[in-house]
Amino acid sequence: MESDKHYFNGRGAQLNTANKFLKQELVKDHVEGIDDWEEENGKTTFIMGKSKSIANKVDSPDVGMWYSLNPYQGCEHGCIYCYARNSHEYWGFSAGLDFERKIIVKQDAPELFKKFLQRKSWDATPISLSGNTDCYQPAERKFKLTRQLLEIALAYKQPIGLITKNSLILRDLDILQEMAKYKLVMVYVSITSLDDKLRLKMEPRTTTAKQRLKIIEQLSQAGLPTGVMTAPIIPSLNSHEIPSILKAAANNGVKSAGYTVVRLNGSIHKIFKDWLEKNFPDRFEKVWHQIESCHNGKVNDSRFGTRMRGEGNFAELIRDTFKLHCKLNGINKEIITLNSSLFKVPQAQTSLF
Repeated sequence: MESDKHYFNGRGAQLNTANKFLKQELVKDHVEGIDDWEEENGKTTFIMGKSKSIANKVDSPDVGMWYSLNPYQGCEHGCIYCYARNSHEYWGFSAGLDFERKIIVKQDAPELFKKFLQRKSWDATPISLSGNTDCYQPAERKFKLTRQLLEIALAYKQPIGLITKNSLILRDLDILQEMAKYKLVMVYVSITSLDDKLRLKMEPRTTTAKQRLKIIEQLSQAGLPTGVMTAPIIPSLNSHEIPSILKAAANNGVKSAGYTVVRLNGSIHKIFKDWLEKNFPDRFEKVWHQIESCHNGKVNDSRFGTRMRGEGNFAELIRDTFKLHCKLNGINKEIITLNSSLFKVPQAQTSLF
């Protein structure tokens, strides 16, 4: 199917879905039309953006974070299931190919982060980098915003949680190791499959599972508390890999783990369905119906408490398998907490504001 002339190799989404916030959309109705039509090329475009604020309070009670900070909007990794796709519509783009091709770079993120930390009411609650999009996506190699944010966090002794699937995080091992001395950082590495063929279809511009295990190993050896996210679990695609992923992660130093069951909310419903039909036509009906079985007959459940874990027989099987193999591999035996007591605005900074 990947050889189809209409298949965008190296991209997860294979179409641009309509933006619900826009009244009009550009479509190609007739291939024989005389109007000029320019097909988008496969290049990624970086859009320099400015924001009023950079750290956002997370009100959802079941996502495991209090504040989220994202230096980039959109993500070139192209993960087909990514819940952040829907947020791209707020910027006037599509959640489909636009999400992977049009990356907004929040160039003022470091200065906004300083201002946020200098608020008198701030209590050094841990902040999650990559709460929406991966802060170590390919754009970071050029713009280095994540490194600047970590430098600020270290200077202020602000605790940070990170989640990534990119080996670029090892570039910043010097800062992360220093933060770990003060219990200021926790890193989760996302591994959805050990099967590289599946990864290339599902997460086309990400590093291999083998490399992600090396990331876990190097972070652990450097003294960083490191976890693995086996998320999302997709029935009959990667659900059978839970035991092998957890074992491999534990063998490389992981101490904690988490998971979610895939849910297809908003535009992700159409994007994922189109991708599944094109890549796994023989398994489409089985996978789709099993996803529905995890969400009370639908592919999405927005209820807090059940939306991330699902319910029903298949969701319970996933939960029990995950818990069993965490126990067998000595994972989640202790709760890792970050230290907020050392937070202090550097003296040199107070005179600037």
